[in-house]
Amino acid sequence: MARAHRAGGLVVAIVVGAAAAPTGWLVTDHLEQDNDFCNACHLEPGVALHRDIRLDFDEVPAMSLAAAHASAADGPFRCIDCHGGVSFAGRARVKALAAKDAFLYVAGRFEEPDHMRWPLWDEDCAQCHSSFEESGPRAGEATRFHELGVHNVELGVGCVECHLSHERVGSDAPHHLQVTRVRAQCARCHAEFEEDAG
Repeated sequence: MARAHRAGGLVVAIVVGAAAAPTGWLVTDHLEQDNDFCNACHLEPGVALHRDIRLDFDEVPAMSLAAAHASAADGPFRCIDCHGGVSFAGRARVKALAAKDAFLYVAGRFEEPDHMRWPLWDEDCAQCHSSFEESGPRAGEATRFHELGVHNVELGVGCVECHLSHERVGSDAPHHLQVTRVRAQCARCHAEFEEDAG
């Protein structure tokens, strides 16, 4: 009898979970369109990560790549525009992390992260930056990274390994790249950068 009762409880839990998952997916799709919804859990007093990111996001002139995107957008630019996941796998990854964080938050065990646990995938960047110029250098200018076709194939270096989204590198840094970070990535293929990367 007890075994049948437990099995019945498990069936009910599975049915409720199966019904709640799509509803939760759709509800959060709507809610996450508002940056304030995202920040509601990620702005703990005294914890710098998301509080500072939100302040930097609205800063003029833009001191971070995220702020540059926000200021260049024709309409509102939202956290979810980059952090939402593009493919079904990307969306599912975001939803799984959000569900886990929501559970921990309700249980009183949520701890604000001090770094991204799951960095953006290249597809998140490629949804807007789908191609790069490969025309070669202009007269009097050095060759730019993406002007070399070999740099636009699979290198094993993700976009966010060079293009740091929220770090404040200054409005005068080209493409908001941090030189020491970029040189470390270059050193993975180019030995001449190894000394500079260390």
